[in-house]
Amino acid sequence: MAPWLRRFVACAAVSTAFLAPQTSAWAASPAQALPTRFAECPQFFAGGHPPQVPAARGLRELCYEAFAVLHSAESRTPVFVAERLNRQRIEDADEKRADKFFADARLPRSERAELEDYKGSGYSRGHMAPAGDMPTPSAMAQSFSLANMVPQNSQNNSGPWAKIEKDTRRYALRAQGDVFVITGPVFEPGSERIGPRGVRVPAYLYKLVYDAHTGKAWAHWQRNQAGERVSAPISYAELVRRTGIEFLGGRSD
Repeated sequence: MAPWLRRFVACAAVSTAFLAPQTSAWAASPAQALPTRFAECPQFFAGGHPPQVPAARGLRELCYEAFAVLHSAESRTPVFVAERLNRQRIEDADEKRADKFFADARLPRSERAELEDYKGSGYSRGHMAPAGDMPTPSAMAQSFSLANMVPQNSQNNSGPWAKIEKDTRRYALRAQGDVFVITGPVFEPGSERIGPRGVRVPAYLYKLVYDAHTGKAWAHWQRNQAGERVSAPISYAELVRRTGIEFLGGRSD
């Protein structure tokens, strides 16, 4: 199907959903009817294998149209967000940005962030899977789930972090195949919390980029504060050391 036709069909589907009665899944959340197990969206992980994270309570798997989230009830943020990018998906990306944040109804209220948590906090709602990566209007709408957000310094979000996101898309456009991207927060002991539900504010953000065609992997690492610049990437092994997460099944370089 041609890219323009895919967009037309996706737009028609979204329009129909929003015109449906208020009892529809979309009326509560654009993501409510989607799967909640990584086994149902293996396409977002290299080799179909999700990252191996240290055992913790309150972790829930969420699948979306264009990304997958491991969500933490303790932080009320993602542990990580996984995407699969390639030239076709980037070329299909819709430049018209949605801007309707929502709390994902698939998460219990006791585990999720709400819109009021960010209100007046001084932090932006920072996408982990960027809106600019989304290939369809429905995927764009889903990217505004608060399950895909962390409290992010607004200057960092619109400055160096935005550049990292754009550079990653540019790389995916040049790549010969799929590029797997995993993004997430890193917290420090006693980290700040915002809002009535205590959403944790990360000290750092990371973005792992893995080119499945070349086998190369690297990661961007940013402190979540103003005044940062885009620094040289770190190695995959260093990212694993800093996060304690095996993202690519025991890869050591």
